[in-house]
Amino acid sequence: MKRDAAGRAAGGSLPPGGEARGPGSLAGRVASALVGWSTHRPRLVLLLSLLVGALSCWVVATRFALNTDIGALFPPDLPWRQTEHAMDRAFPQRDDVIAVVVDGATPDVAERAAAALAEALSARPALFRRVARPDADPFFRRSALLFPEEAEVRSATERIIAAQPMLGTLAADPSLRGVARTLELVAEGLQRGEGDPAVLRPALGALAASAEAAAEGRLAPLDWAALFTGLAPDPRALRRFVLVQPVPDYGALAPTATATAMVRAEAARLGLTPENGVRMRLTGDLVMGDEEFSTVFGGAITENLLALLSVGLLLWLGLRSGRLIFPILGTLVLGLPVTAAFGLLVVGPFNPLSIAFAVLFIGFGVDFGIQYAVRLREQRHRLPNQALRPALVAAAGMAGEGIALAALALGLGFLAFLPTDYRGLSDLGVIAAAGMLIAVVISLTTLPAWLVFTRPKPEPEGVGYAMLAPLDRFLARRARGVALAALLVGLLCAALLPLLRFDTNPVNLRDPQTEAVSTFRELMRDPATTPNTIEVLAPDLPAAQALARRLEALPEVSGSMTLASFVPGGQDAKLALIEDARDLLGPTLEPPVTAGPPSDAEAGAALARAAAALRGAGGALAAEAGRLAAALEHLAAGPAAGRERLAAALLPGLGWTLDTLRQALAARPVTVETLPADLVRNWITPEGQARVEVRPRDLSDRSEAMARFARAVQAVVPAASGPAISVQEASRTIQLAFLKAGALATVLIMVLLLVTLRSWRLALLALAPLALAGLLTLVTCIAIGMPLNLANIIALPLLFAQGVAFDIYYVAAWRKGERSLLPSSLTRAMLYSALTNGTAFGSLALSGHPGTASMGVLLAMSLVFALATVMLTLPALLPLFAGDRHRP
Repeated sequence: MKRDAAGRAAGGSLPPGGEARGPGSLAGRVASALVGWSTHRPRLVLLLSLLVGALSCWVVATRFALNTDIGALFPPDLPWRQTEHAMDRAFPQRDDVIAVVVDGATPDVAERAAAALAEALSARPALFRRVARPDADPFFRRSALLFPEEAEVRSATERIIAAQPMLGTLAADPSLRGVARTLELVAEGLQRGEGDPAVLRPALGALAASAEAAAEGRLAPLDWAALFTGLAPDPRALRRFVLVQPVPDYGALAPTATATAMVRAEAARLGLTPENGVRMRLTGDLVMGDEEFSTVFGGAITENLLALLSVGLLLWLGLRSGRLIFPILGTLVLGLPVTAAFGLLVVGPFNPLSIAFAVLFIGFGVDFGIQYAVRLREQRHRLPNQALRPALVAAAGMAGEGIALAALALGLGFLAFLPTDYRGLSDLGVIAAAGMLIAVVISLTTLPAWLVFTRPKPEPEGVGYAMLAPLDRFLARRARGVALAALLVGLLCAALLPLLRFDTNPVNLRDPQTEAVSTFRELMRDPATTPNTIEVLAPDLPAAQALARRLEALPEVSGSMTLASFVPGGQDAKLALIEDARDLLGPTLEPPVTAGPPSDAEAGAALARAAAALRGAGGALAAEAGRLAAALEHLAAGPAAGRERLAAALLPGLGWTLDTLRQALAARPVTVETLPADLVRNWITPEGQARVEVRPRDLSDRSEAMARFARAVQAVVPAASGPAISVQEASRTIQLAFLKAGALATVLIMVLLLVTLRSWRLALLALAPLALAGLLTLVTCIAIGMPLNLANIIALPLLFAQGVAFDIYYVAAWRKGERSLLPSSLTRAMLYSALTNGTAFGSLALSGHPGTASMGVLLAMSLVFALATVMLTLPALLPLFAGDRHRP
C-alpha cells in the first residue's frame, strides 16, 4: 500500500522493483536486461546498428523490386482464376489490352486517324505485341447495309438514290471544282423551287461552316454521309478503336508507361489533335492501373512530408525534448530499411499492398518509442537524482511488458494474414510481423544506447494528466453503468451493421478525372461498348448459340453475342433493296472517266461561279445560301492557302464516303463460313470452342447491379469469366481473406493473452474495447455514407492492431498494480501515440486518389474510437471484472 501511494503521488506509476510481480514480469525483466546490456555498451550497439542499417540499405538499393501486376495478388489455383486463365489461353489476343479510343469530327477523320495510328504502332514490335483494329475489316463496310432492320435499309437506299444528281457530279470530279459545280446545280434547283429544305438547310450550313473555318485558317472537316442523307451522324460512327497489347514491365511503378507514352508520341507526330478534328484517349485496366499508381505516388511526397511534420510536432508536444525526439526518429530511419531488406530477401518483390509495411512500421515504431520515452520521463521526474543508465533500465522494466505483449499481439495479428488466399495481404502480414519484432528490438537496444549520448534531462513536472483523475474516479464509481452503457451501444451498433455497404467496384476507387477512368465510364454507359461483360466458353458454335438464348432470357441480361451474331438476318430482302440501288447508282458511282485535279486558278474560278449562283438562289433557303456564298467569295478571292484548307476539309471525306458507298452497294450474302478469319479467331478457338459474350441490362457503376448480373449468369453457367465476374470474385476473395485473418488473429491473440496474463477475464477485457471501437467505426461509416471498399478495408486490421496495443498497455499496467489509469503517464503515451498515428494515417485523406482518401478517413476515425473506447471503458471494466475493486 505504501508503494502504491508513493507511485500515485509521483504520477501514477510504481517505483522500480514494485512492478515486477506475476508471470508477466518476464517480459519486463528481459526488456530491462536488453536495455542494461545496451546502455553499458552504447558505442558498440550504435556501431552494430549502423552496420546493420548500412547493409540493409545496400540490400534495398541492389534488390529493390516492385511487382505491380494486380493479378499476381491472387493465387492462380482459385477456381475463378483458373476459369479466367482458361479464357485467356483460348483467346490470348484479348488479354492485357489497351483500348485507344479515337473520336473524329467525321467518320472519315476517325477512320483515317485510327488507320494511321495503327500502322505507326505496328512498326514497333518491341513495345507492342499486337495491334488490331476490330472495326476496320472491309467486311463491316461491305455489309454495313445488311445489319439494320429492313425498314431502315429501305429508307437508307431511298435517300442515297435521291442524292444521285450530286453523287454523279462528285464521283466524276472529286475535287473543289466538282464540289463547286455541285453547288451550282443545287443553286439552280433552288431557283426552280426544287429540293427539300429540311435536307438542304443543314447541308448548306455544314458547307458554310467548313468554308468559313478555312477562310479563318482553321480545319473543319465535312461529314459527307450526313450531307447526303440529311441525318445527324450516329455518335458511334464517329468513333474507332485501336486495340494494342503492350509488353508490360511489371517491375516498374507504371508497367505500361513506355508503351502509352509511345502511343501519345505517335499520335502527336501524326497530328491527331483536337485542332485537326481528332480526340484520342487511352483506357483499359493496364492504363487505369498506371494512372492509379501515378495518382497515389504523385501525392505521396506531399502527404509524407505533411505526415512527418505533424508527427514531429506531436512528438514535441508529447515528449518536450529534442534529446528524446531525435533518437526516436533515428530508430525509425534505421528500422525502415532493415524491415524493407527483410521483405525483399524473404518475401520477394513488393506488391501494391505489401509496400504499405512502411506506414505500419512508422506508426507502431513511433508507438513503441513513445511508450518507452514517456516511462523514462516519468522515472526521471520521480527520481530526478537517479543516474541515467539505471533510469533507462527502470523505464524498460515499466514499459517492457506492455511493449512486448503489444508487439507479440501485433505480430500474431499480421501473421494471421499468411494462410489467406489474398497474396497481397499475406505478404504484407509477413513483412509487418517482422517489422514489429525489429521495432521492439531497436526500441530496447538502439534507442537507449542513443539516449546515453543525448542524455535527456530530469523532468521538473509530472508526466501524467492529473486533470483526468476525477474522470478516472467517476468511471470506477459508475463501473456497472459504464459497462451497461458500453454493452447497449455495442448491441445498437451491431443491429445497424446490415446497413453497411461494401463497394466492390474498383473503378470507384480511382480518380474520375483521369483520362482512362473517365473514358472507361463513358464506354460503360453504352451497351455496345460496355467493358463490364461476362464471357463463357462453349464446346462449339451451336452450343454457344443455345447458351446465348438461355442467357438472354435472364432479366439482368440485355443481350449476348456469338460469332453467329455477325451473320445478319433477313438478308434476302435487304440484298434485293441493295441490288436495286446498285443498279441505279452503279454507273453514277463508277464513271468511265474521272476528271483530273484542277489548278488553283481553276479551283478559285469554280468557287466564284458557285458563289454567284448561290447569290441568285432565293426562297426559304436564301439566308443559308447567302452565308455559304459569302464564305466561298472570300476563299475565291483570297490566297491559295485558304483553298488548300478547304480542299483538306472536304476532299478526303468525299473520297472515303464515295468508296464506302460503293462497298456498301457491293454487299454479298454472309454466312459463318464467309466471315473474316480475324473475326472468327476472336470468337472461335482453333479447337472449335466458341465464346459467348453477355452484356448487362443495368449499365450503372453500382456494385449491387454488377453483383446481380454476375450471380444471375453464374447460376446458369458457373464456369463464367470476364470483367464482371472477376470484380465480384476478387472482392469475395478479399473479403473472405479479411474475415479469415480477423478470426484467426482473434484466436491467436486470445491464446497469447491467456498464456501471458493467465486470466481469461483480463484477456476478454483486453479485447472488449476493441470490439466496441470496431462497431462504432463501422456504424459511423453508415452514418456518413462511406461504404467499405477494397482500399479502406485495410483500416480494419490496423484498427485491430492499434486497439490491441492500447488495450494491452492498460491491462499490463493494471497487472502491475496501476490503479489510476487515466491520470498516469501511460495515458499520455497512448494519446500521443494515437495522435501521431492518426495524423500520419489521416494525411492520406488529403490524397487525390479516392481509395487512398477513404482509407485515410477510416484510419483516422478508427484510431479515435480505439483510443476513446480504451480510455472510457477499461478504467471501469478492470476494477469491475478483474478483482481488486478497492480504490485507495
